[in-house]
Amino acid sequence: MRFHKPVAIALAAAASVLSGCYVIPMNPDGSPAWSPGMVWGPGTTPPPGTAASQPVQQPASAATLRAKLYPANDLATQTGVVSGTVTNMMSGKGRFLLDYRGELLSGEATRVAGDQRKGVASAYSPGGSYMSCEYQMSTPYQGAGTCTFSNGARYQVHIGN
Repeated sequence: MRFHKPVAIALAAAASVLSGCYVIPMNPDGSPAWSPGMVWGPGTTPPPGTAASQPVQQPASAATLRAKLYPANDLATQTGVVSGTVTNMMSGKGRFLLDYRGELLSGEATRVAGDQRKGVASAYSPGGSYMSCEYQMSTPYQGAGTCTFSNGARYQVHIGN
């Protein structure tokens, strides 16, 4: 087999560049599982009791759920039922998207500390509309709560497929 000099140089350069890569252990929330100043490399192990020396429990895969908002006051009946999605990241966090009166609202949902079932969600649109919700999950895939919009409309929200 015959190699051309430019190909050999390209392969050597790629090997050289890639040899400086490090693999850093990550926590399920995406943060590094190491402390600044700690150095680990080939042939070394993390000190006992550090996050990286503990088995990392991977969260279940995210689930995108439908959210249906049903009118709960006269102002909300003018719009009717509103549909959206909640993506449960299975980590106590989620993403919320819905179209309300022609505006796309996006935001996040977060579980309340000390209660893995209760949570709050907030969403905002570039047009200035916003909403706030309180909810309770009966399973990771089903829940219910209430949402209030910036115009005063109130809805009962049902989460799940």
